[in-house]
Amino acid sequence: MVQPRRIADFKPTLSNLATTSHYQVIFGGLPAPLRQHLNVRDVGWRFTAETIGLLCNNAVLPGSALNVGELDGHYMGIKEKFGNARLFMDISLEFYVDADYRTVKFFEHWIEFISSGSGQNQANDGYYIRMAYPDDYKTSQTKIIKFDKDYNSELEYTFYGLFPRQLNDISVSYDQSDILRATCTFTYDRYICGKNTSFSIFRGNSNNRRLTGSNFNIPFLNNFR
Repeated sequence: MVQPRRIADFKPTLSNLATTSHYQVIFGGLPAPLRQHLNVRDVGWRFTAETIGLLCNNAVLPGSALNVGELDGHYMGIKEKFGNARLFMDISLEFYVDADYRTVKFFEHWIEFISSGSGQNQANDGYYIRMAYPDDYKTSQTKIIKFDKDYNSELEYTFYGLFPRQLNDISVSYDQSDILRATCTFTYDRYICGKNTSFSIFRGNSNNRRLTGSNFNIPFLNNFR
C-alpha cells in the first residue's frame, strides 16, 4: 500500500530545478580556410570566437534518437526491435543581428564558402558551384553550455562536424522597429554530452562522470593500479 507523503517531502526536489535563461554558445574549431574567408569579409576572429556566441538569444539543447530495425522469425509471432544506428537531430539557434550586420555575414559567408569550391567569380555569367571539402568548413569544437546562476553545476555539449545547413528568411518591415533577429539551422555528425577537454579526461570527470577519489584519472599511472 502506498502511503501518502507530505508536501514538505517534495520541497527539496521542487526548489532545485534548472532554469532556461543561463547558457553560453561558443563557436570553436573553425578550420583555417574558413576563418580566412570570413576575415576578409569583415568577420574577424574575435567576433567568431566571442561575440557571435553572446548574440545567441535563443538556443536549444540537442536531441538524439535511435534508428530501429526489426527482426522476424526469431520467436514465433513476435517482431523483435533493435537499435542499429544513432541519429543526431539538427538544431536551430536564433541570434540578435548587430548594427554592423556581422551576424548575417557570419552565416551567409560560411554557407557561401561551403559551395565555393569552384573558385570562380560569382559575378561571371558562367559561374558554377562546386562544394568545398568537408574538412575545410566543419567545426570541431562548437559548444553549448547550460548552467544556472549559482554555477554549481552545468551541462556541456560539444559538437563535431557542425556547419550551417539553412539561414532562414529575415523579416524587415516599416512597422514599429524591433531588434533584428536571424535564425540558423545547423547539422552535425555527432556530439558529446559532458566536458571533453584534456583536463577533464585527466581528472576523470569527462562525459558527465562523477568525480570521486576512486575515479581520479591519471593516465600514465593507470597501468600500475
